[in-house]
This record gives sequence, C-alpha cells and structure tokens, in this order.
Amino acid sequence: MGDTRGEKTHTCGIICLKYLLFLFNVIFWLAGGAVLAVGVWTLVEKSDYISLLNSSLYSASAYILIAAGLIVIVTGIIGCCATLKEMKSLLIVYLVLLLCIFLLELIAGVLAYVTYQECFPFCYQLDEELRQNLKVTMQQKYKQQGEESVTQAVDRLQQEFKCCGSHNSSDWSDSVWIESADNQRFVPDSCCKTPSDLCGRRDHPSNIYKVEGGCIMKLEEFILSQLYILGAVGIGIAFLQLVGMMFTCCLYQNLQEDPN
Repeated sequence: MGDTRGEKTHTCGIICLKYLLFLFNVIFWLAGGAVLAVGVWTLVEKSDYISLLNSSLYSASAYILIAAGLIVIVTGIIGCCATLKEMKSLLIVYLVLLLCIFLLELIAGVLAYVTYQECFPFCYQLDEELRQNLKVTMQQKYKQQGEESVTQAVDRLQQEFKCCGSHNSSDWSDSVWIESADNQRFVPDSCCKTPSDLCGRRDHPSNIYKVEGGCIMKLEEFILSQLYILGAVGIGIAFLQLVGMMFTCCLYQNLQEDPN
C-alpha cells in the first residue's frame, strides 16, 4: 500500500512537471515571437538609417535576435514532443537548444548595451563614427548614381527628425549635388518644413529646418534608444530560458528515478 502511494505521488510529480514545462513552452513561443518581431521590425522599419552607419553592431544585434526567434519555433516543437512523450534523449536536446538560445539572446543584449553604455573607451565607437562619417556621406553620396539608399535615408532622416544637414544646414554648401551646375537649391527639398519641388532654393528659417540644428545628435539619440530596447528585450527574454532549463532538468531527473 505504501509502495502504491509512493508510486502515485511520484507519478503526480512527473505530471505536474510535464504541465509546467508545457505551460513554459507556450510562454516561450510568445516570448520568442516578441524577440523575432523586435528584430524584424528593427531591420525592416529602420534599415534606411543603418545604411548611414559604418558600424555593424546595430544590425548584428537585430540579426542575432531574429536567429534566436527562429530557433525558438523549432525548440518549442521539440520541447513539446519531449515532454508529452517523456523521451529522455529528446529532453537533453531540448535543454541544449535552450542553452544556445539563452547564449544568443544574452550576446545580443550585451552587444547592444556595450554600444549603449558610455563607460569604456570602445563604447564611443558608434558616436565617433557618426560624427566623422555622416557629414561626408551626405556631401559625397546624396543624389549620386548608385547611392539611392543613402539618398532615401537622408531625406527620411531630415523629415522625420525635423533637421537639416549633419551639424547644421550650412553643411550642404559643400555637397557635390548642391554644387552641380544644373542644381538650383541651397539645401535638399527634404530640409523644407513643407516639402515641395525646388523648395530648397529658399534657405530662410521660416522655410527650412535651420534653427532646429543638424541631424547628428538626433540620429545618435535614436540609434542609442533602439540599442537600449534591443538590449533590454534580449537580456530579459534570455533569463526566461533559465526557468525552462530548470523545469527540464527536474523532469529529466524524475524520469531517471521513475521505475516505470
């Protein structure tokens, strides 16, 4: 009678762990979907601004989150199969995949925070690259053949952040496009408060974003805020994997001890 009770209690423990692990998988899928969505949104919606940077840190963080999100789909299926069928070997595979996802998201989060934090010398890399290259990029590549992505990014940047030039509107005076013989503008039309064809011929503050300043500071703030979000999501979701690994280890241990 005592043996029967012990066996039932043990079986109930395994059943509880199976339900907890299954519930974790549901939350895991939802969290993985969120990670995937953040990564895809970052690359699709903000890819124009990435073309203005020489640093690959920003896009690398997004790609790592996308990879982690895709792996979650496969891992979730394996986790459900391993849990419901009580396959010990598959549980080990599931545990290893959880560990890989944990490391991927942790790396993405740390990578983003390393760029965001201003505590180490190399943390200034993004800021310095922007300051050194944005002005040259605008002056040398805007409206040039084969540089359509840069042109679109600059136009969108100036309109979205209500700015003109890298540091100020006078940056455009040395632009290859502005200096061309057939051009009749002082600044691109995207500098205008109400954009229209040839509106850049008049550079008065009432017409263009002249007193509002350049785009360099606003772009820096935007990129750093995005890196902060990537870092927070990556590190936050990564620690969810620890719960899954704990449940998996407990279930595996109980199945090892189960005489049935």
